Amino acid sequence: MPNQNRDAQGHIKGQAPDRWRTLIVIAISQLMLVLDSSIMNIAIPSAKIDLGISDANQQWVITAYTLAFGSLLLLGGRIGDYMGRKKIFLTGLVGFAGASAIGGFAANQGMLYSSRALQGVFGALLAPAALAIISETFTVPAERAKAFGVFGAISGGGAAIGLIVGGTLTEFASWRWCLGVNTPIAIIAGILALKFVHESKAEGDNTYDIPGVITATLGLFALTYGFNEAATKGWSSTITISLFIAAAILLFLFIQIESKVKNPLMPLRVIKDRNRGGSYLGSLVVGAGLFSMFLFLGLYLQVVLGYSPLKSGFAFLPFTAGIIVFAGVASQLLPKFGPKPLMVPGLVAASIGLLLLTRITPETSYLTHVVPSLLIMSSGMALVFIPLTSTSLHGISGHDTGVASAMVNTSQQIGGSLGTALLNTVAATATASYFTVNAIAQDDMAGRFAAMTHGYTVAFKFSAALLFTGAIVLFFFINIGKEALVETEGAGIH
Repeated sequence: MPNQNRDAQGHIKGQAPDRWRTLIVIAISQLMLVLDSSIMNIAIPSAKIDLGISDANQQWVITAYTLAFGSLLLLGGRIGDYMGRKKIFLTGLVGFAGASAIGGFAANQGMLYSSRALQGVFGALLAPAALAIISETFTVPAERAKAFGVFGAISGGGAAIGLIVGGTLTEFASWRWCLGVNTPIAIIAGILALKFVHESKAEGDNTYDIPGVITATLGLFALTYGFNEAATKGWSSTITISLFIAAAILLFLFIQIESKVKNPLMPLRVIKDRNRGGSYLGSLVVGAGLFSMFLFLGLYLQVVLGYSPLKSGFAFLPFTAGIIVFAGVASQLLPKFGPKPLMVPGLVAASIGLLLLTRITPETSYLTHVVPSLLIMSSGMALVFIPLTSTSLHGISGHDTGVASAMVNTSQQIGGSLGTALLNTVAATATASYFTVNAIAQDDMAGRFAAMTHGYTVAFKFSAALLFTGAIVLFFFINIGKEALVETEGAGIH
C-alpha cells in the first residue's frame, strides 16, 4: 500500500513525474536567453566593420535587445499567467528562433537592430514563463531549491559562457552565428517542451490592465533610453532630462493605476512583501554592477591587452567555473542556513572582487590581477543568485507566479541597462579627464591605453559600490529564515 503522500506509482502527490526533464527544457531556454545578453559583446567589433556601424551607434546592438526585453517583461508574465505558461513558452521559443535567424542574415544595421528588438519582445514572453513553470512544477521545497540552483547557476555563469561562445563563433565562423546559433537551440527546446512541459495558468479574473501596460512599458522605456542618451549626449542635455521627467511621470501614474484597478498588471501585494521587494531591489543593483563588469573587462582585454575574441571569451572562464562550483554549494547551504546568511556575504565578496579589479594597468598580468578577482566575484555571486530567486518567489500565489517571475528578470535587465549606461558615462568622463590632466596626445597609444584603463577602473569602483549597496538592502529587507524555506510553499499572499 503506497504512502498516503504518494500515488500508486510512488510519485509524490502533486509532483509532475517528468519534472526533471521539464527542468532540462527550461535550462536550455534560460541558457539561450542569458547567452544572448552577452554573446554579441564579443561580436560587436566584427559586426561594426561588416555593416558600417559607427561608434556612436554600436550600443544599439545591445540596447535594442535590453530595452524591448526589460520594458515588456511584466506584460509577458501576465500573458503567460492568463493564456497558459506552456503555450506562451512555446510561442516565445518560436519567435526567438525566427528573430535570431533574421539577425543572422541582417543586410544593414537597421535590420540588425530590429531583429535584436524582436528577440527582446519574444524573450519577454519566454523568460517569465520559464521561471513560472519551475515554480509550478516543483512543489516540494527541497527539490525546488535544487531546481532554482540549476536556474541560478545558468543565470550567473551563462553570461561568461556567452563570451566564450561568441569569441569562438566570431573567430572561426562569423559574428552572424552569434545570433544564428539561437535558432537550432530554440527549435530543440521547443520539441522537448511539447512532450515534457505541462500547461498551467492563473485562475480567477484574467482581464488585462491596459492602462498599466501602457504606462509601465513607456515608463521603463523612457528611463532606460534616458540613461543611454546620457552616455552619449550628457546628463544635462534636453533629451536626457526630458526622458527622465517623462519616465518619472509615467511610472508615478503606473503606481497610481495599480493601486486602483481591479486586476493590475503588477499587483502591489507582490512587491509590498519585504522579502520579495528586497529581492527585486537586490536584483536591480546586481544587474547594474555585473553587466558593466562584463562590458568594461571585455573592452580592457581586447582593446588594451590585445586579446583576440576567442582568447577574450576564454579569459572569463574562471568566472563561469566559480559560479558552477559555488552554485552547488549554495543549493546545499540554503535549506540549512536560509537566504540572508548566503546573500549578504556573497554580495560583499563580489564587491571586494570588483575592487581588486581597480588595480589593473595596461602592463599588469591577467593571472595576477584578473583571475583572482573573477574567482572571488563568481563565488560571491553564486551565493546570491540561488537564494535571490527563491526569496523573490516565496509565498507567491498561483495567480501571480508569472508576474513575480517577470519581476526577477525585469529588475535584473533594467538594472543591467541602467547600470551599463550610467557606468559607461562614468568611464567616458574619467577617461576624458585623464586625457586632459595628463595632456595626452591623440597619437600617444600608451597614453590612450592608460586613459582607457583609468576609466574602466573608476567604473569598477562604482560597480563595487552598487553591489555593496545591494548587500545593505538585502540585510535590512530579507527576514525569511531557513524554517520558511522548508515549509510547504504555495499558500498564497494574504
